Amino acid sequence: MSVLVYTENWDGQLKKLSFELISYAQTIATQLSTSVTALSIGEVTDHELSKLFTYGTDKILNLKSEDYKEFNPQHYSNAIFEAAKSEQANVVIFANNIRSRAIAPRVSIKLDAGFVSGCVAAPESTEPFIVTKKAYSGKAFARVQVNKSNKVLSLNQNAFGIKENTKPVNIEVFDCNIEPSKSKVIEVKKNSGKMSVLDAEILVSGGRGLKNPENFNLLENASEILGPTATVACTKPVADLEWRPHSEHVGQTGKVVAPNLYFAVGISGAIQHLAGITSSKIIVSINTDKDAPMFEASDYGIIGDAMEVMPKLNEALKTFKENA
Repeated sequence: MSVLVYTENWDGQLKKLSFELISYAQTIATQLSTSVTALSIGEVTDHELSKLFTYGTDKILNLKSEDYKEFNPQHYSNAIFEAAKSEQANVVIFANNIRSRAIAPRVSIKLDAGFVSGCVAAPESTEPFIVTKKAYSGKAFARVQVNKSNKVLSLNQNAFGIKENTKPVNIEVFDCNIEPSKSKVIEVKKNSGKMSVLDAEILVSGGRGLKNPENFNLLENASEILGPTATVACTKPVADLEWRPHSEHVGQTGKVVAPNLYFAVGISGAIQHLAGITSSKIIVSINTDKDAPMFEASDYGIIGDAMEVMPKLNEALKTFKENA
């Protein structure tokens, strides 16, 4: 019996959320007096995988088969199910993101498990098994009791945090046969090297207050200065105007994000937008309207024209990084 964690990577580098999942799993494993097994799917080196042992993994299953090079929900859910059977895992943990939403329900059906999505804390008890999750777009919390012997949980990003708990290295090669697929992948597009808004630790997001698409260059510059874990995001009106691609649209009707740092530049703060970004650790707003709702949700605010503030902010960030 163990706790199994599906870890994710980006171009062979483990995502920060994988370390948070391991920390979360270790807490549950301690409650259940069992161990933690991590499953990695894709081309990730042993050196990169060994980072997982810093946060409490007892064992890593490494699946590198070419059959899993492209993401297919049916194939991935089958691999995770086989890993859960192999490890006799009665708890399987995912991140609460778009990829896992495509596979976690499938795994729960295969395991005949109770499924709770959007968890924000470790179980308050294991007999009965009760865990807290967000509800009503993050406006409320729900305590959910899982009566099935097997459980599948998905954790909200930045809800639990990362906790170190170093273990000895034990990486095993894992193999799983592909079962015939009932679906067909028509096209796969991947922005290699560019962090998605869901995985970025820092988001520099813009709204219609930027006035035209050319001014998003200021946000692109800020993203480059802040490094590879930063990327640009936008509001729904900006995406609808085709100033930015819809893949960058964050909010209740777009992608729900939880970065460590969120810059809201020229964003008034419509309730639909706030519902998708309020899990951010720190929010910084830049707006000319001192009464903008965005300021109510922010940790820091700058009242001013983004066209004047952003160049100065970029210079300050550049100087800070050069002297760091």
